[in-house]
Amino acid sequence: MRIVDLINDRMVFQKGRRSLAASIILALFFSAGSLSQQDISEYQKRLSKLTQQIKEIKSRIKKEEKQESTILNTLDRIGLKKNLIKKEISVYDIQLDKANRELFSIKKSIPLLKEKLEKEKQSIETTLITLYKFGKFSTFRYMLKTEDLASLISESKNLSFLAQYQEKIISDYIETLSQLKSAESELGGKKEEISRLIQNAHQKRKELEAQERKNKALIRKIKRNRKTHLKTLEELKERAEQLQILIKKLLKQEISVPVALIPLYEKKGRLPWPVEGKIITAFGLQKHSQFNTVTINNGIDIAPGKNSMIVKSIHPGKVVYTDYFQGYGNLIIIDHGMKYYSLYGHCSDFLIDKGEFVKTGQPIAMIGDFSSLEGISLYFEIRFKTKPLNPLQWLRRR
Repeated sequence: MRIVDLINDRMVFQKGRRSLAASIILALFFSAGSLSQQDISEYQKRLSKLTQQIKEIKSRIKKEEKQESTILNTLDRIGLKKNLIKKEISVYDIQLDKANRELFSIKKSIPLLKEKLEKEKQSIETTLITLYKFGKFSTFRYMLKTEDLASLISESKNLSFLAQYQEKIISDYIETLSQLKSAESELGGKKEEISRLIQNAHQKRKELEAQERKNKALIRKIKRNRKTHLKTLEELKERAEQLQILIKKLLKQEISVPVALIPLYEKKGRLPWPVEGKIITAFGLQKHSQFNTVTINNGIDIAPGKNSMIVKSIHPGKVVYTDYFQGYGNLIIIDHGMKYYSLYGHCSDFLIDKGEFVKTGQPIAMIGDFSSLEGISLYFEIRFKTKPLNPLQWLRRR
């Protein structure tokens, strides 16, 4: 008698029941290299944060598009769109990572389910050899030929036990088979999901490349066209005045620190650098070699080294500003007490939030090129009240 026929004979006993084996199989499926509840929670947390950031950037882009289309506004809009696309790519990357881990889990579970299925099949065959040693009859037909069923059960306790055991292992076998089919089906679906995510991420990267080209073309125009260059200088002056207004507002706020801070002025000449790299724009008066124009820089621009993309705090203090600011991109301002401030501009991502207290050397942001005319770089200032100070007189000598 074929094993399929024997299983069909016992299907009636399974209706409305779930065997213990089903639970075992589910545990096997979800534990074999799969995502833990903590992993899933972390993915959800990261995706939720990115979703909120994307929403905020889109809102900011809409506001920028309603404003006058100046040179720096155009540069800011490009920066915002680049930032938006990067966040969207990050979403796809997280989803792709999660899908790949789930795919690995499914692939790992399938051979285990097949192995379990084979063992259950062998167990059924062994049991049926015992049950049907009296002849090639199904259990049901064999019972019909017995005149005294109670007598048969009492006289053949082992046979009764085997019949019950047969019901359980067949139920387990069918449940395992169902789990295997589900896993194989999910495997195909997960492969399609991964393919779609890869295509979406690829398309977003092409969009990012297009925005990068726009950004570079505009910067070339600013640097090579005298009229555009002069207009940009006027706009930069306006942005610097707006930053001055912001600093004045911050001066009116009093901060309370959890511990006594070493005054910043006691560290003059010994402060750590916010990032390792080369100074590409110096502090103070700067003369343009081609157009013979003079500008005043309130800070310095630092091009990072190859492995220096993390911005660090130069001194303990309270983060009083973390937001987009026209002309400075993503800007961080830290209040170090006694009216001393440090400013970090053109960041790509914040690693801290407004209101946090930071320590010396604590990572606070990632370097970017948001609203920068110098490419990937950090714009850095130190101020006493509203007065810009030369950072090179405060940072340790290199």
